[in-house]
Amino acid sequence: MNTAEQVLFLLKTRGPQTAQQLAALLDITSMGARRQLESWQEKGMVLFEDIADKVGRPSRRWLLSEAGHARFPDRHADLSLQLIEQVRALFGEAGLEKLISARERLSEAQYLAHLDSAPAQEAGSALSARVAALAQARSAEGYMAEAETQADGSVLLVENHCPICAAARECQSFCRSELDIFKRVLGDACSVERSEHLLAGARRCVYRITPVSGSAKA
Repeated sequence: MNTAEQVLFLLKTRGPQTAQQLAALLDITSMGARRQLESWQEKGMVLFEDIADKVGRPSRRWLLSEAGHARFPDRHADLSLQLIEQVRALFGEAGLEKLISARERLSEAQYLAHLDSAPAQEAGSALSARVAALAQARSAEGYMAEAETQADGSVLLVENHCPICAAARECQSFCRSELDIFKRVLGDACSVERSEHLLAGARRCVYRITPVSGSAKA
């Protein structure tokens, strides 16, 4: 991945950044980072917003435009929408729910197999390890996922991209289904809640996984 592509990748995975922040992450000069950003801006891939969060000059933060987000995998959005429309037309909402349930069972089996094949961990880190393994499986599907252990013992499953976003907008049962899958594959020793949702206007989806009372801390 060249420097230009890394700029887009960092804006996708880390959210809005200043030129100085990107320069530090890429180990290049601030001028070099600004040149990359301005080049992408000319192509319509990024835009900026000036934030007055300190005394003095506003801080210029760069972020992906809709076209910039569209550079990342979308799992053939047009085909997905056509299939949803056809299933709904031929079999109704009940048929669509059956399709989603079948996908749910397959995904759950695949995730469980991946989590069960992960190296054994000490009790204190078992939940973190399982969430990390789930993030790895989701990344393989294009979700650009990562696990972040928090100071309070909870673990965040962060998904920086949604490769089925178009389908999820058309049928939000996909989002409900994925949350249900996570709850089952991670087990009764934790609770899972969605704290950020791309379809609700957030830039990503985030799930907070918290050990239940009496279980080991992550």
